[in-house]
Amino acid sequence: MATEVMKHEAVVKIHLLQEITPPGPEEPGTERAVRRSARQKKGVLGPKRLNYTNKDNSAKKRKRATLKEKIHDEEKSQTESKIKKEDSSDVENSDVEHTSNGYGGLSAYELERLENIRQNQAFLSSINLLEATEDLKQSVRPKPSQRGLMRSKATVREVPPPRKSLRLQNKEAETLTLPPEPRGVLTYEYSQPSKKPPGPLPVVPVNMEEGSRLPPQLLELCSEDSTKEEKMEPDLKEYRSALKTMRITGDRVAKVVKDRIFSAAFHPCTSSLLIATGDKWGRVGLWNLGGGWGDDGVLLFEPHTRPVSCMAFSRTHPTHLLSLSYDGSLRCMDVEKALFDDVYDIEDGLKTFDFLSHDCMTLVVGHWNGYVAIVDRRTPGNSHESLHTLDPKSLRCVSVHPLHKQYFAVAESKVVSIYDSRCLKKTKSQAVSQLHGHSLSISSAYFSPSTGNRVLTSCMDNKIRIYDTSAMTTTAPLLTSIRHDMHTGRWLTKLSAVWDPKQEDCFVVGSMERPRRVQVFHESGQLQHAFRDDDHLSTVLSVTAFHPTRNALLGGNASGRLHVFTD
Repeated sequence: MATEVMKHEAVVKIHLLQEITPPGPEEPGTERAVRRSARQKKGVLGPKRLNYTNKDNSAKKRKRATLKEKIHDEEKSQTESKIKKEDSSDVENSDVEHTSNGYGGLSAYELERLENIRQNQAFLSSINLLEATEDLKQSVRPKPSQRGLMRSKATVREVPPPRKSLRLQNKEAETLTLPPEPRGVLTYEYSQPSKKPPGPLPVVPVNMEEGSRLPPQLLELCSEDSTKEEKMEPDLKEYRSALKTMRITGDRVAKVVKDRIFSAAFHPCTSSLLIATGDKWGRVGLWNLGGGWGDDGVLLFEPHTRPVSCMAFSRTHPTHLLSLSYDGSLRCMDVEKALFDDVYDIEDGLKTFDFLSHDCMTLVVGHWNGYVAIVDRRTPGNSHESLHTLDPKSLRCVSVHPLHKQYFAVAESKVVSIYDSRCLKKTKSQAVSQLHGHSLSISSAYFSPSTGNRVLTSCMDNKIRIYDTSAMTTTAPLLTSIRHDMHTGRWLTKLSAVWDPKQEDCFVVGSMERPRRVQVFHESGQLQHAFRDDDHLSTVLSVTAFHPTRNALLGGNASGRLHVFTD
């Protein structure tokens, strides 16, 4: 609008100047003679300049002032008329481009700009970008499952009366003196939860009413005879088909513990899926999918005070659940006796354990500071049978050979060593075999579940490695190395690859990729299946485990929720 008004004003000025300027001598055949410079005509001298007197100059100034006033009045009237009436008549000899395309008197630049806008809108409409933007605005991130433990009701705080200054209260200001400057060295003490007292503890669910006992259905479920005839392992094609049939639904996600999950395990029963898990602050949760007790089948206990880093059900006594914590306690939850028995106890620093005998009564327990203890549950008390120093730096994981129970693998600082429990010494024990090639700390190392011919390691150098341990040579050969992002950060539990007990050559591991997923690999490095679900899986599942007999997979996240994929 403003551009059109300015152009119209320019045209009006040109017309007024044409009316005021006196016409020059006309040449034959033309409407008006065109003034030419003397330099443009060769050999022709230009007219001499005339000197005007002051009288002529004053007359000329008055004439110019009158002309300016006339132009100003004309511009003002034309501007007002242009604003009131947009569709003005065309003006001769103007530089405005007149078109019949419905845009009025727009310039070529403005017409080109409108055409670019039209083409851009047509392109956005062709790729459905505007519709996708609206869908993203309307889409809402799925809320976490509200099944399982209920959130504690927030206490209503009493609102204190508004504060008033002493001046408003008509009181004199108090005279305050500064406290004396502290002398000496300031010390800061880290306060951590007090450790549970040694000895047996009652199995009392903290998420039920005071005085509640364990439901009788739990004992029946744990006492179920889960021994089955061993079946032949399916080939990879059948195995992949079975994995594709496993799904997750809303009722298969529940909050089982209150904080970050550090460990989880399936009970071997087959009539129902019973899962145990441990969190950051020593809580142990039991979840029966479809159970009617507790909170959607969830029972919560507090046998420890620090992270429960390792737990396992006894294969010979299915009513026994062993759990180990950083606080230095290893306890056995006996569902039949409704007690947490004290199996092994030190001041601080337990990390991992595994069963060293077929009857699950002898254990090998790993300490943070590199010690390994041999514990016999049949011996009275909560002490070890023997204690051995292996790696003075750190110890992350221990795993016992499934057939030859005297061998166990230890994930030390940057190497995995296999020891013979019959040849251990208090210090400087010699390893039977070692697994080299790791450049950073090792998170876990596990023997394959049936034969023990493979060892699966997870390392912070973003590699998952499989070694051949069938011959127990001095240096085990490396079979496969798989690239995998293992850096979860500070607030997530470290990823660890674990074997599928039903398939000797396949393992499962969580993933940092988006969309969130859980991946199953073959020992050759080939990806077999990736478990994904946009509606019910939106977090990193650091802790994973397969059911020993059924097609079921669990995953635990940092908020205490368990996700179960099953057929």
